[in-house]
Amino acid sequence: MDMSYSAEETSFRDEVRGWLSANLPTDIRENVTNYRHLGREDLVRWHKILAAKGWAVPHWPQEWGGTGWNNTQRYIFDEEFGLAGAPGLAPFGPTMCAAVLMRFGTPEQKDRFLPRIREGDDFWVQGYSEPGAGSDLAALKTRAERQGDHYLVNGQKIWTTLGHYGDWIFCLVRTNPAAEKRQEGISFLLMDMKAPGITVRPLILMDGGHEVNEIFFENVKVPVENLVFEENKGWTVAKYLLGHERMGNARVGASLRELGALRELAGRETRNGRPLMQDSRFRDRLSRVEIELKALELTALRFLDKMRKTGQPPGADVSMLKIKGSEIQQDITELMMQAVGPNAQPFTPVDGGTLDAYTARLAPRYFNYRKTSIYAGSNEIQHNIIAKMTLGL
Repeated sequence: MDMSYSAEETSFRDEVRGWLSANLPTDIRENVTNYRHLGREDLVRWHKILAAKGWAVPHWPQEWGGTGWNNTQRYIFDEEFGLAGAPGLAPFGPTMCAAVLMRFGTPEQKDRFLPRIREGDDFWVQGYSEPGAGSDLAALKTRAERQGDHYLVNGQKIWTTLGHYGDWIFCLVRTNPAAEKRQEGISFLLMDMKAPGITVRPLILMDGGHEVNEIFFENVKVPVENLVFEENKGWTVAKYLLGHERMGNARVGASLRELGALRELAGRETRNGRPLMQDSRFRDRLSRVEIELKALELTALRFLDKMRKTGQPPGADVSMLKIKGSEIQQDITELMMQAVGPNAQPFTPVDGGTLDAYTARLAPRYFNYRKTSIYAGSNEIQHNIIAKMTLGL
C-alpha cells in the first residue's frame, strides 16, 4: 500500500498551494481563520475567482467545465483549501444539485442550469427538512398538485442553510399523498426563490448567527419542466443526492489548520501562572486529538490508494471518515473553549481589554459545530451503514 504522494502529485500540491496563496483574498481568508461571518457577496466573489481559473467545479465531467483531475488530485485540492483558510463553495449547487442534474436531468435542464451553477451566477439551497420530517425525511408533507402545465406548491421547509441567499431551491415535495409507501409519492422540483408565494423567515441560532431559515410556500407555481426525473420517483433522486452530500466531510486540511491555531492558543494562555501547555491533562487531550487526526489522514490516504488501483469509488466504509472527521472537529472546538476559559463566553462585547475579537467567537463556534455529527447523515446513521453494508450485521 502506497500512502505517499508521487512526484507529480507533490508538484500538483505545490501548484494549488501557490495559487491559493496568491489569489485567495486576504479579507476572505481572515474571515475564515478568525471565525467571522461570510456574506453572500464573499461566497460569490470567491466562487467567481475559482471559476475564472477553471477550478470552481473540479469534480464535474470535463464536458461541463470540470478539470479532469483524478481522485488524488481532488483530495489534495480539498485539503489545501482547508489548510489555506479558503472557504469551500456552498455544496447545494456545485455538488448536490449538479450531480442530480447530470444523472437525472433532461438535456434542456442541464443546458439551462449547469453553466450558471459553474460560474456562480445562481446561488442554490436545499429544501428537504420540515418541522415533522428531518431524520424521517419520507414523512414530508409539502404538497405539489399538478394543474396543467405547472405544479401548485404549498407547505414549509425548515433549517434551510443559507436560504436567505438563495436564487433557486431544489425541493422534495409530495405529489401523491395516497401512495401505499410514503417514498413512492415524492417528487423532486427546482423552484425559483423569486416566485410569488415564497417567504423566507430567519431562524437565529443560539450563537446569535443567521445561518438557517424556515421557508413557506403558498400557492407557488412551478413549471412542469422543472420536475427532475419522474413524478413520484423523487426518492430515487434524493438517495442519490445524499450519497454525494456525505462525501468529503473528513475535512483533514481544515482540522490541521485549526489544530495549529489551538496549539498557538494554548501556548499563550496561562493557568495559575503557567502556560496551559504545561498542564499534563490538557496536553494529554491535545495529543489524543493529534493522534486521531493523523490516523484520519492516513485512513483517507488509504481510501485514495484503493481508488487509484481499482478506479472505483469507495464503498460504505467511507462513512468512517465522516464519523471521525466530525468528532475531531468537535473535539478541537471544545479544547479551544477550555484553553481560553471565561474569555470564550458568547455575547460578551469586545472591549479591547480582557476579551479580543478572536476568543469571543470561540463559544459561538463551539455551539455551531454541534451540527457536524448530524448533517449529511447523522453519525448514528453512518454507524448503521457501516454495520449493515460493510460488516454484514
